Amino acid sequence: MNLSLSDLAPPLRWTPPGQIAPIVEEPQLPEAWWAAIPLDRACAIAGTQTVAGHLAELALACWGHLLLGDILPLVRFSDPAEAERTPEMLGKDVVQKLFGGVFDRLLEPTPQPVVPKVDKPLPEPIEDVFAALDDRQRAIARDRLYAGQRATLDELAQRFSVTRERIRQIERDLRDHVEAWLGSPEAAALVAHVSWLRGRLGSAVPADDLAAAVPWHRGELRTLGIPVWRFVRTLLTGYEQADGWLVAGGADELREKTRQLFADGPRPLGEAVTMVTQLGVREDVAERWILAVPQLRVLEQHVVPWPRSINEKAEAVLAVAGRPLSPEEIQERIGEDYSLVGIRNQLTADERFMRVDRNKYGLARWGGEEYLGIREMIAREIERAGGEASVSTIVTNLTSRYDVSESSVRAYSGGPGFERTQRGWIRVAGSGDVEPYQPRKDVSETRRSFRSRDGRWWHRVDVNAEHLRGSGSPLPTGFAAYLGMAPGGQLTAATPSGDVVISWHNQPTMGSIRNVLADFKAGEGDHVFLTVSDGGELLTRHLPAAPPSMPPLNRALYLIGYTAPVTSELEGLRLIGARIGLPDLAGREEVLGRLRERGDRDILGFLGS
Repeated sequence: MNLSLSDLAPPLRWTPPGQIAPIVEEPQLPEAWWAAIPLDRACAIAGTQTVAGHLAELALACWGHLLLGDILPLVRFSDPAEAERTPEMLGKDVVQKLFGGVFDRLLEPTPQPVVPKVDKPLPEPIEDVFAALDDRQRAIARDRLYAGQRATLDELAQRFSVTRERIRQIERDLRDHVEAWLGSPEAAALVAHVSWLRGRLGSAVPADDLAAAVPWHRGELRTLGIPVWRFVRTLLTGYEQADGWLVAGGADELREKTRQLFADGPRPLGEAVTMVTQLGVREDVAERWILAVPQLRVLEQHVVPWPRSINEKAEAVLAVAGRPLSPEEIQERIGEDYSLVGIRNQLTADERFMRVDRNKYGLARWGGEEYLGIREMIAREIERAGGEASVSTIVTNLTSRYDVSESSVRAYSGGPGFERTQRGWIRVAGSGDVEPYQPRKDVSETRRSFRSRDGRWWHRVDVNAEHLRGSGSPLPTGFAAYLGMAPGGQLTAATPSGDVVISWHNQPTMGSIRNVLADFKAGEGDHVFLTVSDGGELLTRHLPAAPPSMPPLNRALYLIGYTAPVTSELEGLRLIGARIGLPDLAGREEVLGRLRERGDRDILGFLGS
C-alpha cells in the first residue's frame, strides 16, 4: 500500500498541520507521519488501534460537526448507517472502533478484488447507466431526480397519463438502479472520484466549485441532457445546498459555529481565516464563507460581528479603528442608510460610548476623560484649581486638549454659570452670594415645551419659511432658563452640520437651524422638537406635517410629539398632562386649564375647547 492516512481522510489535507500535530503526535513515528509515510507502515510501527485512536481524537477535537463518512469515506462502505452520524453523536470509543475496523480490512493480506481497467472517460460509464432506460424513465430522471427545479409528481403524472404513485414508484426504481450500479466494479472509479471530491470541497464551498472541480464535470450527459456535475452532486450525500454554497451537514449549524468564533469581537482577517479553516472550510474560500455568513463583516481587514443594531455596528467600527472617530467617520464606515442625526443620538445615549472631544467618540472601556461640553469643562477646570481659576489658564488647558476655539471658551467663561472674582479670574456662579436666575414662568408653564419620559424637556418649533431661509427665531424664557441660561448669556449647541448659537439679550434667541432642517428634508408645516444635552449637543426629532385626515385627538397628541395610537380620549388627556408636567391623576379640566395658561391654543382647538 502506498496510501498515507491523509490520502484516506480528506480533512487531514485542509486542516493546518500545527493544529493536527499536538493531537496525533506519536514518539515512534516521524514528524507529520499522517502524510509522510504509508498507512500500513504507520500501523506496523504504532499499531492499528493506536492510529485509529489518534484519528478518532482528531475527529472529536476538530471535525466533530462533520459526518463520519466525510472524515473517512471508506466508512460509507463498511458501516453506511454510522457514516451518516457525527463524531459528537457517537463518542471517541465508537469512532475509534469504526476507524480501526476500516484499517483492519484495508490491511488484510487477502487478494484485492480485480477492478476492471477504466478504458474510457468517467462520463461514458455514467451514460451506460441510463442508456437502457425507456423515454418515460429518462424524463423522470432528467426532470425530477437530477433537475435544477424538480417537476412535481402531479406534473409528471399528467404528462404520462399515470397516477402520482406510479411516478413515485418509477422514481424509487431509478434510485435503486443507480445505487446498485454504484456498488459494482464498473463504478469503482466514480466512487473514488466522489471520495476525492469530498476532500477537495471541505465543509463549505461555493456551489460553482463543483462544476469547476474537473473539466468533464461541465460536459453533458447525452442520455439525459443535463450537465455531468448535476448527477455527481446527487452522489455527495451529506451536503446541503444553501444560498449558493455546498455545506457538509447543516448550513445553519456551520454558520452559527462561524459566528461564535467572533463572539468576543474583531479578529484580523488572516487570523480569522485560520480560525475558520478549523471548521473544515478550505483556506482559499474561507474569506468568501465569512462574507456569506449573516451578521459577520470584513471591515478594514478585520472580521467583526455585524448585528442589526446601529449601536453594536458603531461599537464594531470603533473597536477595529482602535481610536476615537467622529460620527461622520462612523457613518461612512458603517456604509448603510443610517442618518447622521440618528448615529449621533445613539452615541450620546449609549453607555458603551464616551464623547472624548467636541466631535469625536470612543469606547467607554478605553477609559480617559470625558468631553462634557465647554461650560461643564470650564467648571471642571475651576474645581481642579481649587474653586477659582485664571481664564487664560482655562483657555490654554482646554484648547490644547480639545477641538474648541479660544473665542468659544472665553464666551462661555463670561456667560451664565460663572462670575468674575478678580481681574481675569472666575468661579462657578452660586459659590458666592449670587442668586441663580428665576424666570417668570417655569418650563412646565411654557408654551410648546413638553417633557419626555426620561424627564428631559423639549421645545417644539413649527417650521416656517423664515426657518428654511436661515433666520433666527425666539425661544421662550422658561425653556431658555431650563437650558441653564440667563439674561446676557450665550449657549453654543453642537450639531452634525455646525453649531447653533442661543443668545439672550432682550429675549432668548436661537440662531439658524437651516442645516438641521436640511438634514431632515423638512418643509413648511413640519415640526422639529429640540433640546440641548448635558454635553452641549442639540438633540432633535423631526415630525412631518400631520395629514389632514388625522383625527383631532391624534392631531393634538402629534403636537406634543406622540405618534402612537390611543384607545380613548381619557388616555390621550393623560398623556398630554404628563407631557406638560401634571400628575398622572390630573382630570380633563385640569389639563385643559394648564394648556390655556401655557397658551397652547392649537392643542386646545383639537380637544374641542
